[in-house]
Amino acid sequence: MADPSSYRPKPGQIPDSPGVYKFRDEHRRVIYVGKAKSLRQRLASYFQDLSGLHPRTRTMVTTAASVEWTVVSTEVEALQLEYSWIKEYDPRFNVKYRDDKSYPYLAVTMNEEFPRVQVMRGQKKKGVRYFGPYGHAWAIRDTVDLLLRVFPVRTCSAGVFKNAARTGRPCLLGYIGKCSAPCVERVSPEEHRELAEEFCDFMAGRTGTYIRRLEARMTEAAEEMEYERAARLRDDIEALKKAMEKSAVVLADATDADLIALAEDELEAAVQIFHVRGGRVRGQRGWVTDKVEAVTTGDLVEHALQQLYGEETGDSVPKEVLVPALPELVEPVQEWLAERRGSNVSLRIPQRGDKKALMETVQRNALQALGLHKTKRASDLTTRSRALEEIAEALDLDSAPLRIECYDISHLQGDDVVASMVVFEDGLARKSEYRRFQIKGFEGQDDVRSMHEVITRRFRRYLVEKEKTGEWADGENRLTEEDGRPKRFAYPPQLVVVDGGQPQVAAAKRALDELGIDDIAVCGLAKRLEEVWVPGEDDPVVLPRTSEGLYLLQRVRDEAHRFAITYQRAKRARRFRASPLDDVPGLGETRKQALIKHFGSVKKLRSATIDQICEVPGIGRKTAEAITVALAQAAPAAPAVNTATGEIMEDEEYATDATDATDAESETTAGSAGEPVSAGSSDERRGQER
Repeated sequence: MADPSSYRPKPGQIPDSPGVYKFRDEHRRVIYVGKAKSLRQRLASYFQDLSGLHPRTRTMVTTAASVEWTVVSTEVEALQLEYSWIKEYDPRFNVKYRDDKSYPYLAVTMNEEFPRVQVMRGQKKKGVRYFGPYGHAWAIRDTVDLLLRVFPVRTCSAGVFKNAARTGRPCLLGYIGKCSAPCVERVSPEEHRELAEEFCDFMAGRTGTYIRRLEARMTEAAEEMEYERAARLRDDIEALKKAMEKSAVVLADATDADLIALAEDELEAAVQIFHVRGGRVRGQRGWVTDKVEAVTTGDLVEHALQQLYGEETGDSVPKEVLVPALPELVEPVQEWLAERRGSNVSLRIPQRGDKKALMETVQRNALQALGLHKTKRASDLTTRSRALEEIAEALDLDSAPLRIECYDISHLQGDDVVASMVVFEDGLARKSEYRRFQIKGFEGQDDVRSMHEVITRRFRRYLVEKEKTGEWADGENRLTEEDGRPKRFAYPPQLVVVDGGQPQVAAAKRALDELGIDDIAVCGLAKRLEEVWVPGEDDPVVLPRTSEGLYLLQRVRDEAHRFAITYQRAKRARRFRASPLDDVPGLGETRKQALIKHFGSVKKLRSATIDQICEVPGIGRKTAEAITVALAQAAPAAPAVNTATGEIMEDEEYATDATDATDAESETTAGSAGEPVSAGSSDERRGQER
């Protein structure tokens, strides 16, 4: 625990101007980011008598070891810089709403030639129009099913679309009239895009136009005695009205607004947001946060606005934002919102009428969300604390292991050997710090040597980072990079868990001993009997099957196994998709795809002449000659097999599928954990695939 007076800036050193400040801990990790209208006044408030500070603020200033600041021109710039730094550094003492990335949206992919309507989650993509978020995915599907009668937009995946185009037969939705079947050219790309735009207009709240248009067409058909067409139009109108009933009118003046309400206590706060478009509630979302700093309701509102609109532009920021309390500095926040929207935004507290009544409804939702979270949170905190205490007691540790790292080795019969490292802090996965390794020291299958190599590499990096921070230089700080971002291997765990038994544990311990590290505990969890092995012991530690500590170790081990398997499969898939074109010097992915697109397959490219290859944009004669030589030297690949059906695929189809798979694989990152692998599926593969 540091004494704040040891790093307090000298009198007169802090400027009396707007700016953003950062507190860092002894490892130079940014632990708090704040902004101020006057840096001098704000920072002086942190260095008063500790007994006069809020308990959370007191913890922050005693954890910190230094403070620094950046001067900006205006308060709006301070707001923008604060948001950027909070996103970049993820400081532990800042208010961070647990994001709702799992909320489903109704998305229309307007960036494609044939826009597709689908359910989407996660980060928003450029060129895609989003509606929502919704509470449940089934609510989106019910709405879409009703609207497809009137707006038969494509909903199929890329694979289904391509297969229908290849065979000339549409899918079932095309036969029953719920898809305009652009795959078989029943409509042109322009006509299909117009349908998608009308669908988006309807979802955006412009509903009256289409209802009146359909009613006029129905009347016209009835007058012409085309009763079947009139009946179909009548059913379309009923479908639209039924879809509209799912979101009742709450504001009669067709307002576009977001309503934000808060429910809070001393420790936590819950936020609820209602998205109202065209006077109807089009989406709802919610967040919960721990109040790790002393904040007012206005501060919480400001943080919620940053979280909600920090990545949004244009119409995603509504004309009106209604809140329960205004931030301390209203004008900069309002100006920041206006910049993101591109026009004026009204930020205010509703005082009377329908908007105040709706705000009370949002407030009740926030109270209910906080109460529900409290019920779950109490159980979660108690369970996780008990699990960590049981692990500490079983392994004879001095304190509960707040940071646990687990390692697993994965391979397929000795090929594509990889390893994973997953991190759990306070019993919860910290996926941003997951890491993946390729085994480089040797070839073949040897889990023990692989484990020794991975542990050595990971903790050698830790020692390097530790030396760079100056911890071995008698207090001299020799940090070469002042960005403050968490280094990849800078923070040691209290416990290292390996997936395996006594040999793997011994290898991990030997690696730490060789590096001179003796303050990190090691254990292993054997799969067959779920025994916990510790170094130097002939007998395992057996935890009760009902033990929360054993359950936490199992979760950590299974997550490491899942992450390793995911990486190993991706690496194997890349190897299987290797092409003779990979050996052509200077031929990158863009020109490879251009060649495949031009000729249709590697088979047709192999039979092409040099002059024909030169016709592809970006391919010169020298490159064409190199391509011809590479394809001539490479033996024709074995026919590809669809593993789902057993069908032998044509070269053309395989080339297209491989391109799609390559595009999809490029989105995978080391930090993302993906979908969980069930315990059953993991066990079935362990004989061959580890």
